[in-house]
Amino acid sequence: MTALRPGRRAFLKTAAVGAAAALLPRPALAQATSGRVVVIGGGFAGTTAARTLKRLDPRLAVTLVEANAQFTACPFSNEVIVGLRDLGDQQFGYDKVARDGVELRLASATGIDPQGRSVTLADGGRLSYDRLILAPGVDFRWDGLPGYTEATIERMPHAWKAGEQTLLLRRQLAAMSDGGLVVISAPANPYRCPPGPYERASLIAHYLKTTKPKSKIIILDAKDAFSKQRLFQNAWAALYPGLVEWVSLSSGGKVTSVDPGMMTLTTDFATHKAAVANVIPPQKAARIADLAGVSDRTGWCPIDPVTFASPLQPNIHVLGDAAIAGAMPKSAFAANAQAKACAAAVATLLVGGRPAEPRLINTCYSLVAPDYGITIAGVYHPVNGQLVDVEGAGGVSPLDAPASIRAQEASFANGWFNTLTAETFG
Repeated sequence: MTALRPGRRAFLKTAAVGAAAALLPRPALAQATSGRVVVIGGGFAGTTAARTLKRLDPRLAVTLVEANAQFTACPFSNEVIVGLRDLGDQQFGYDKVARDGVELRLASATGIDPQGRSVTLADGGRLSYDRLILAPGVDFRWDGLPGYTEATIERMPHAWKAGEQTLLLRRQLAAMSDGGLVVISAPANPYRCPPGPYERASLIAHYLKTTKPKSKIIILDAKDAFSKQRLFQNAWAALYPGLVEWVSLSSGGKVTSVDPGMMTLTTDFATHKAAVANVIPPQKAARIADLAGVSDRTGWCPIDPVTFASPLQPNIHVLGDAAIAGAMPKSAFAANAQAKACAAAVATLLVGGRPAEPRLINTCYSLVAPDYGITIAGVYHPVNGQLVDVEGAGGVSPLDAPASIRAQEASFANGWFNTLTAETFG
């Protein structure tokens, strides 16, 4: 990708969420009729899809199924880990969603009958649908890393689902003695939020530099390359010399096993003893996708890039982190954009129309320090059954940007988060 020019950076500042909607086709609803749509998952994708559907066609009966009364956002949770932000700033309710006319069912979905077009809930309820939208997020592959199980996350937190794990990692860092080693295990692709481990390492480095300067971070990586790599590595060299070490796959960075009792992480070449170990495990689509029959052997969900319909089950669409979305990364902004495209497609399909091809935006900010932001952006469209980059439409922050631009992008990052969460939940 090319470096973002000043004009394009200004576009990112002002466009944020609203621009994604401008690139989407508008359904023709002259023959709008009532229909039943159930949406499972109250994150950025599911909530946006439910609200967008109701706004496109108020006659639709739209039900949002979510197990929790409060959503805790992952973007910006790395700031919570290092004490720059409160967890409460990440939490959002669904009151305004309900005011839009979306029915909210606070229960887990425990089963899906694609032939009967119904969803079974943990509270014993059953919901019928004409179209079902799944936005369930991710689960972890507990068999993907020897030694790492649900029982071990209190010793080696993943903090990859925001909430108590976020606070646990924060407490462990605060309790660590100066001179302690922090080890981050980054998984192979695909996984939720590709730049997330490196933003986390950056902010932990900032925390250590200012409070525990004898400490160090090692990133053990199951990849040879990562999102915004040159930007991150240039920033580490400038801001945190000697503090952050990245070990690539080809250099022996892939963690092959962990021992939570001994606090060790083993690779093909070495064993690392950590004072704090942040193990981000391999991931897959959440379990409800398996129950619905929409995930394939990869553990993720193939989709049609125009409608986000599953090719494996009729009348079911899959959004967000669970979907195989081609070049689009698994991010909050991507989830929001996909939700709008899917809602437009579903509204059109329910009246017998043919959905138009969308163009989708993703914008991702990362903080390397509180006043140092970097950006990557892309625009995507369907080609031969896949979502691919629109050539020349994306870009990254320039490598040689002055401190004033880095500070401006950090400010834009805050505006991006506030805009995204306000549109989704506000």
